[in-house]
Amino acid sequence: MKRLLLLLFLCLPGAGALGQSATLDDTARFLAGIPVGGPLASLIQDPAWQDHARTLDSAWFKKDYFQVRPIRAWMLANAPEPYASTNTCFYMFGGPDFLYANLFFPQSKTYILAGLEPVGQVPDITRMDLATLRTDLNALRQSMHTVLQTHYFITKDMRTDLSGPNFGGTLPILYVFLARLNCTVLDTTYVKSPAEGVKINFTRNGSQQTLYYFKTDLSGGPSPFLKWCAKQGPGVSLLKAASYLMHTEGFAGVRNFLLNNSRVIVQDDSGIPFRAFPKNWKVDCYGRFVPHEEMFGKYDQPDLAAIYKREPPPPELGFAFGYHWQKDRGLLMLATRK
Repeated sequence: MKRLLLLLFLCLPGAGALGQSATLDDTARFLAGIPVGGPLASLIQDPAWQDHARTLDSAWFKKDYFQVRPIRAWMLANAPEPYASTNTCFYMFGGPDFLYANLFFPQSKTYILAGLEPVGQVPDITRMDLATLRTDLNALRQSMHTVLQTHYFITKDMRTDLSGPNFGGTLPILYVFLARLNCTVLDTTYVKSPAEGVKINFTRNGSQQTLYYFKTDLSGGPSPFLKWCAKQGPGVSLLKAASYLMHTEGFAGVRNFLLNNSRVIVQDDSGIPFRAFPKNWKVDCYGRFVPHEEMFGKYDQPDLAAIYKREPPPPELGFAFGYHWQKDRGLLMLATRK
């Protein structure tokens, strides 16, 4: 009788093999819609998970075609040294967007992402109620919908989408990106200094790397967080869909930090103002300049617009970048310290 009850228990959705918990890497793959074995093997037979996997497979196929491969090819052709750099990658205002940090700088030994979104958590999936798990997987897909369909998160939507009690915050999204980029999660540690955050060690192509995400307010002047970041440099930096915050003096501290601690900055026009780059920086422009007349119309950049009026204009970019989702409207600035 006891043997029969044990067999019935192990067949229940969510029951781990002999009570074992899934590894962090299997958990990441499960959330990413990638088949796994071990304690989670029974759960991937659930029709809801299979629908989750099909949806993410379809979204990732499009993302790979329109963004992943074009960006990697562009970096190899136009910025091979930064692309191969092992310097720390700073991605301020990036939130949980590890995907683009890795696309532009795949060899960085350390990634430092920062945003206002909560760190969040991922519980032991084998102990979750199946109905709750189905609901949470749907919420996870919803939180990633915009970045998978376009190429950026919408902050106000994330405040709602990342508020779930189980797969809330940035951690589950970081896991999905890590798994989909063929990374293997080794360990995850919550940290309190220099800000509330999470540290994830992972391997990719045999090399161990580290990903930090910090929940921190980047406004104001020099801060303990930026002082800590300076010790991790020099860096290569990414700025994308940054809401033109560094066009204001309220974010002068992080703007000056990036200019002082980066060797290369890849950004769209919402990052550091073109006029703010010192003379010891070389800024090459690509794509097309399309002003944001509605939400960000007040952040006019006539000096940047003038570059795009020259003959010949800057070369085409070939992929969407910045707030415009059409590839023929993408604008990218490759800034290099001389």
